[in-house]
Amino acid sequence: MCPKAKIETIGILTSGGDAPGMNPCIRAVVRTAITRGVRVVGINGGYEGLIRGNFERLGARSVGGILQRGGTILQTARSKEFREPRGQREAIRQMNNEGIDALVVAGGDGSLNGAYKLAQQGIQIVGVPASIDNDIYGTDMCIGVDTALNTIVDAIDKLRDTASSHSRAFLVETMGRECGYLAVNAGIIAGAEMVLIPELPFTVDDIAAVVDDAYRRGKNHAIIVVAEGAKPGVTELANIIEARDLGFTVRVTILGHIQRGGKPTAFDRMLASRLGYKAVEFLLDGQSGVMVGLNGREMVPVPLEDVISKHHEINREYVQMARELAQ
Repeated sequence: MCPKAKIETIGILTSGGDAPGMNPCIRAVVRTAITRGVRVVGINGGYEGLIRGNFERLGARSVGGILQRGGTILQTARSKEFREPRGQREAIRQMNNEGIDALVVAGGDGSLNGAYKLAQQGIQIVGVPASIDNDIYGTDMCIGVDTALNTIVDAIDKLRDTASSHSRAFLVETMGRECGYLAVNAGIIAGAEMVLIPELPFTVDDIAAVVDDAYRRGKNHAIIVVAEGAKPGVTELANIIEARDLGFTVRVTILGHIQRGGKPTAFDRMLASRLGYKAVEFLLDGQSGVMVGLNGREMVPVPLEDVISKHHEINREYVQMARELAQ
C-alpha cells in the first residue's frame, strides 16, 4: 500500500442539526492544525457547501470569541444532492480544486454516514459526534447533549412552579425521534412522574394510572416527559387524559428547537475542544475513516463503518431508575 500524502490543508464542516458546542470544536480544529503547521479551510453550509465550493481560509483569529456561541459559525445544512454518487464526486472535485487534503466532519448519524462514503472513495477523513440526541454508536457522549439537557431541565423546573400553582399535569415534549436519551435523563434529573420514549411501548392506561395515582396521593402537579418519537404524541395524549377527568387539568409544552440553542455548557466546551483537538491528531497520525469517540475518559478512534451500522442503545437501568424515583 502506498503511504498517504502529507496533509497540508484540512477542511472542516458542520452538518445536519446544529448542536451547542460545534463552535468550540471548530476552534479546536483550527488552532490545533495551525499549531502543527497545517492550513485550515472552513466549508460553509455542510456538504451542500462542499459541493458548491463555499470555502474560506480560517486563521487563529477567525475563531476568536466563539467558544460561548451556540450554533455553528460555518452554518449547517442537509444536502439531498450529496446522497447521490454524482454529488459526492462533485464534492471531491471541489476539495481537489481547493487543495484540501483531509476533512473533519462534525455532525450526527447522517453526517457521519456521508463521511464514510467519502472515506470509501479515498478521502482522508475523521468524524466528530455532534448530536443532542446522544444516539451515535461509539461514544459515551456527543457534542451538545449536556447543554440541551440543561435547557430541558431548566424549562421543567419552571413549568413545575406553575403546575403546582394550578394543580396541573404537564406533558413536556423533548427532542428524540428515535432515541429517548434526553427524555429519560431529564425525567430523572427534574423529578418527572413518568417518562415516555420511542424505545419502550406504553399504553394510555399506563399514563392514566400514573396521573390518577399522583392525584390520589395528594400531589399538586404531575410532570410527564415525552420524547417526540413516542406514540401517541403529546397532543393526543393530553386530549385522552383530559377526557378521563383524573383530577388535574392538562397542559402541553413542546420545547422544540430551543433545545438546540444557547451557550454551550462548560462540559460541552471541554468535550468539543477535546474531540476537535484529537480529530486533527488522528489525521496527522495517518488515521482516517474513523470517528473520535469518548470512551470513559479517553478519546478513541472508532471505525466509521461501525458507527453507521450500529446503534447507541438507551440505558435500561436509567429507565428503571426514572420509574422508581418518581414515587
